[in-house]
Amino acid sequence: MRVSPCSLRLTMQRIDELLEKTSRTFALSIPLLPQPTRRQLGVAYLLFRVADTFEDAVDWSKDRRITALREFEDLLQTPSQDRARELGTAWAAGRPIEHEGYLELLRDAAVVIEAFSGLEPAAREIIRRDTLRTAEGMVGFVERTKGGQLRLRDLDDLRQYCYTVAGIVGEMSTDLFLLGREVEPDLADSLRARAPRFGEALQLVNILKDAAFDGDEGRSYLPAGVARDAVFELAHADLEIAAEYTNDLQAAQAPRGVVAFCALPIRLAYAALEAVQLHGPGSKVTREQVFAIVDAMDKALDAGSPAVPLEEPVGSSPL
Repeated sequence: MRVSPCSLRLTMQRIDELLEKTSRTFALSIPLLPQPTRRQLGVAYLLFRVADTFEDAVDWSKDRRITALREFEDLLQTPSQDRARELGTAWAAGRPIEHEGYLELLRDAAVVIEAFSGLEPAAREIIRRDTLRTAEGMVGFVERTKGGQLRLRDLDDLRQYCYTVAGIVGEMSTDLFLLGREVEPDLADSLRARAPRFGEALQLVNILKDAAFDGDEGRSYLPAGVARDAVFELAHADLEIAAEYTNDLQAAQAPRGVVAFCALPIRLAYAALEAVQLHGPGSKVTREQVFAIVDAMDKALDAGSPAVPLEEPVGSSPL
């Protein structure tokens, strides 16, 4: 499916609008990236968000959720705007989730597929490969649900879930960062090895932050037999690895936008984790805190200081 340059420009404007309506953190961090990585990760995020919407659709039957994920997989394998428009209309009409931004994304599935088709072939194949891996993994977890609820068994099960929905995203992002750039093989291997822990870190923070809301919605990602302190400990360890990953990119003189894209969600995650530990699930980082964190990150990058300091909880000092 060929996409004209004019059509692609309009499509990418719509992609930016959909990012703002479906994400808080990534709507802040994706615009920091240089092109073409910004375009690639913007499209990739929305594709993953479509799959997430079906995985989160607790009001749908198990079979309906799996069918939607399979339809989505087929669409990625053989992109078609007409088919995307047909599927998107049907998906949104079924209201898999009560979030207007996500429903708007489903209705605009054809726009996302057009943008995906307009990406460079190498980037498109990386995104296709990893989105399919995640969608397939989600099918496995949806198959385990009972009465719409997923109960994870233990810490290993939690980590496998985090890998499926976020660790793979870390791997995909790393491959896109490295695409077309000359990087020392040892650094590339090191980044790829730590990428899943980066994704796991952000997912664990979201799970801890949203535990109360998830319980109300019929989801429980915190295994009953696992102490919450153990999950906090794992999240902190993962964030430290994510910080090392980011600082290694910075030391290797990666584009500032790539470093900032990685550093900002880590700093925000540290602040969110601190808020949850102090005030419990449901606690949020305020808009003022977000501005302070962004400012602190920019000053660190301007000064050539580590993008994410390792000596203290990130996000605490500027708040």
